[in-house]
Amino acid sequence: QVPLVESGGGLVQPGGSLRLSCAASRSFFRINSMGWYRQAPGKQRELVAGIASGGTTVYADSVTGRFTISRDNAKNTVYLQMNSLKPEDTAVYYCNADTRTSYGTRGEYWGQGTQVTVSS
Repeated sequence: QVPLVESGGGLVQPGGSLRLSCAASRSFFRINSMGWYRQAPGKQRELVAGIASGGTTVYADSVTGRFTISRDNAKNTVYLQMNSLKPEDTAVYYCNADTRTSYGTRGEYWGQGTQVTVSS
């Protein structure tokens, strides 16, 4: 069972918008930070945006002002609202969660990825 399930990817024209969602498919004792990464063909996976449990956010320079990350802690879900999309945003987007057990053991989980294609 994939621990994180993404949805919302697809094909969109330049300038358009998409909203990605990522929900935990199992329970965790605690989820600290959650984030979105992306990987374009021939490139390394890179952080797009991250959000701490308290709401502090971080963004890659390339998406600042266009993308917004948010989370619903009660639902263990993280969202990525992507506006003013550009062809260079085309990539597979992966959800990530940094977790802790009741003993304090750290865990890191990934979703299966969702394709975002920006093209006319």
